[in-house]
Order: sequence, then structure tokens, then C-alpha cells
Amino acid sequence: MALPRGTRVCVVDDDPGFRRTLEGFLSAAGLEVESFRSPGDFLAAAPASASAACLVLDLELPGMTGLELQEALAATAPDLPIVFISGTADVRSGVQAMRSGAVDFLEKPFDGSQLLAAIDRAVAKGGRERAERAAREEARALLARLTPRERQVCDLVAQGLLNKQIAALVGTSEHTVKVHRAHALEKLKADSVPDLVRILDRAR
Repeated sequence: MALPRGTRVCVVDDDPGFRRTLEGFLSAAGLEVESFRSPGDFLAAAPASASAACLVLDLELPGMTGLELQEALAATAPDLPIVFISGTADVRSGVQAMRSGAVDFLEKPFDGSQLLAAIDRAVAKGGRERAERAAREEARALLARLTPRERQVCDLVAQGLLNKQIAALVGTSEHTVKVHRAHALEKLKADSVPDLVRILDRAR
């Protein structure tokens, strides 16, 4: 397990005894744990709660089910990875949770090593998604600096068209296309066409 000490995990479960057991186990594993008895309590603690590295979430909860909380978090905390736990063998709910992005679905009682392994995978997944989101936002910010014609030229360059082909398509001279292309690469901090293509791909 590669979880660094102090990794912050939130637990939402309405069973106080089970919450205490999880808190003790995860704390002993070096994790920082905060637990909540209901989705409402968890949401009331936002944004701090939603910034955790992982959420361990019970399926059946008062006021709002785990699946309903997962749906709500998809809009407000899309990078928060979720590990579901459940006291019932609800295959349909498990499939729905996984299709909606949950990292794992564990049926109670489960082995502590299973939970730690699931949290490890969840934290790694959350880290990748945050990095991808940051790269996407950076790429979009760079592309927003381009004029409409510079962006048009970039898109055509990325398709593999030559300057003279682009000039014919947009109705301008090859020299003007070269100028737009040079300005765009400078604004994008791109040293080559492959760099340009990577920026366009990240922005999608």
C-alpha cells in the first residue's frame, strides 16, 4: 500500500459503532479520518469534507442514499473518489455505483486490508483525475488567448494540413497563415506541432 501518512479520508455511515471501528482502524493505519452519520452532515461540512482524498460511503443512509450523495457530488466534487460499503448484497446498486465512477463496492463485513487497498486505489485515481483536470484547464486557458483566426489555423495545422492548403481553405495568403501560426505557437508556449496537438487534445 502506497498511502502516505496523513492522507485524509472521510467516512459516512449511520452506525456509530461501525464508524468508531473504522475511525480507529484507519487512524491506526496512519490516515486522518473524519466521520459523519449522514449525507446531510457531510454536505454541511463542505467544502472541507469534499476536499478529502477519499470518501468511504455507506449505501443505505438516513435522508439520502449513498447513491444519491454520489450523484450530488458528481456536480460539486467530481474528483472525490468513492469507496462504497454496504451491509446488503445489493448487486444492482453496486453496479450502478461502479458505473457512476465508484472505485470499489465492499460488502460488510470486509477485511481491513481490502478496505485499505480500495482506499489506496481511490486516492491514486483521485490524484490522476485532479492532474488531468488541471492540465485541461491550463490548456483551455492558453487556447483562450488565441484570436478566432489563430485558433482556426491551429485546428487545421493539427489535422496535418500544409500552410498553402490552410490558406486556400480560409481564403488568405500562405504568408498570413505562417504569421497566424507563429503567433499561435508563441501564445501557446508550444515549440512544435506535436506540442500544439497535445495542447488541443488536453483541452478536449
